[in-house]
This record gives sequence, C-alpha cells and structure tokens, in this order.
Amino acid sequence: MSFVDSYRKFMERNSDPRTENWWLMSGPGPLLTILATYLYFCNSVGPRYMRDRKPYDLKNVMIVYNISQILMSIYLVYEGLVAGWWNDYNFSCQPVDYSDSPQAKRMAAAVWWYFAAKIIELLDTIFFVLRKKNRQISFLHLYHHFMMPICAWIGVKFLPGGHGTLLGVINSFIHIIMYSYYLISGLGPQYQKYLWWKKHLTTMQLIQFCIIFYHNFTVMFGDCNYPKGINFLLSLNAGLFLYMFGMFYYNSYVKNRRATPNHEGTKVRYTVTNGITKNPIANGNTTTDVVTNGKTKEC
Repeated sequence: MSFVDSYRKFMERNSDPRTENWWLMSGPGPLLTILATYLYFCNSVGPRYMRDRKPYDLKNVMIVYNISQILMSIYLVYEGLVAGWWNDYNFSCQPVDYSDSPQAKRMAAAVWWYFAAKIIELLDTIFFVLRKKNRQISFLHLYHHFMMPICAWIGVKFLPGGHGTLLGVINSFIHIIMYSYYLISGLGPQYQKYLWWKKHLTTMQLIQFCIIFYHNFTVMFGDCNYPKGINFLLSLNAGLFLYMFGMFYYNSYVKNRRATPNHEGTKVRYTVTNGITKNPIANGNTTTDVVTNGKTKEC
C-alpha cells in the first residue's frame, strides 16, 4: 500500500492536469498493455500464425500508410515550429510552459499527437510480420519502436513542452524523408533506381541523434528549469540509438564494402542453356551456375 500511495502522490504532484484526461494518459497501464501485446505478437503469435501461410499482399495498404505517415510528420514539424521553436523557444534552455496560453496548449497538443504517431508506427513491425519479412525485425527495430512511445508518453504526462520537444521536431522531419523512401520503394522494382540515397538516410538518422544528445546533455551542466533527470534519460537514449545506428551503418556500408572480393583474375563459370546465359551465383572464389543439360563455359 505504501508503494501505491507513493505512486499516487508522485502522479498527483508531477502530472500535467491539462493532459490527464487525454487518450491513454490516465496512467502507464494502457500503454504498457499495448507494448506488451505488440512484442508478443511480433515475436511469437505473428510468426507462428504466418508460418504456413503465404505473405499478405499489402502494397496498397502500405502506400496509404506511408502517405499518412508523411502527412502526419509534416504536421508535427509545422506544429512544433509554430508553437515554439520558430518563435520564442530558447535552444540553450527552455522550461515547460504549464499555463493555459494558446501557444502552451498548442505545444502540449503537438506532443500528444507525436505520442499518437509513435503508437501508429507500431504497424511498421506488424506489416513486416504479415509480409513474412522477419529478417528486418532486428533488436534495433524493436527497441526503437518500444522505447519511443514510452518517451513520448512521459512527455505528454509530465512535460508537454519545453526543451525536450526539439527531439520530436527533428525526428518528425527525418520521418518525412524516411517514409518517402518507404513509399517509393513500395511502388515496384521500376522505382528502385530512385532509391540511391538510402545510405544518406541512415547518415541523417545518425546526425539527428548527435543533435539530440548534445541538445539534452549540455543542459545537465547549466542552470535550467527543466528536469535534469529527463535530460539524462533523453541523452542516454540518444546515445544508445547513436551506437546501434552507427553499428548498422558500419555493417551495412563500411564492413560489407571492405569485404567485397576483388574479382580480377577470378575464374567465373557460366552455364548456357539453349543460348541463354543464366545469372551467376557466387560460390567462394569461383562463380558458378549449374543447369541440367546446359553447356558450361569457363572464362
């Protein structure tokens, strides 16, 4: 009972009364239930359900979803800038405005919509499961989609405005570009030639975490009326994302490029069947493609 009483006193003392009646803001229970269900479906129920089924064709659904995410991200960037960061917000130190002024309430609403967007983005992983793209569900992917709703919920419940909201503006801007990439990639193979900038998208994600880390970490050593504990948690989370995205970047674009073998002087075996040359398949230092009743040519 002492724990329950302490919890109630903490919530009463620190919660923002302006947001306590908003959707999913009564307490952490509803959000934790959603996230637990999300993890259970993506790691257990979903893969077992899809094991003996063909992948769902979600092309049209994905197009609508990606367009919706782009529009939502544009809205969040606009609201975050107009409600504060384009106007009188201070990049060095910005306390939370808990008043009922139109600007303060507009920023609080923008923070809630950012939280709602993080809930909707859980569909990213669910679509992977239904399309049997389980290899794309990495620890980084699950950690990102699990932690971001929690961070956003804390923002709405206790700090709907102020210094930490720059994270939402930057992240939403990156999501405009990211979901544009997803939209183009989902249109079909004929559009793959327009996706040469995938590497640069990852670079932009790394830059955003560098900015967020610096923006929150430096405030911890100054006199600012913003909770230093929240600054520490935001900095820690940005640092973890920076490390994990950095490892992804290294493994995808640096390590693989270094590991690419030099094919000069390598023997390549091609199989020709009825005058048609098949695509070679890499096999160690020799590339071969064996086809029954075919004539093999070595060069």
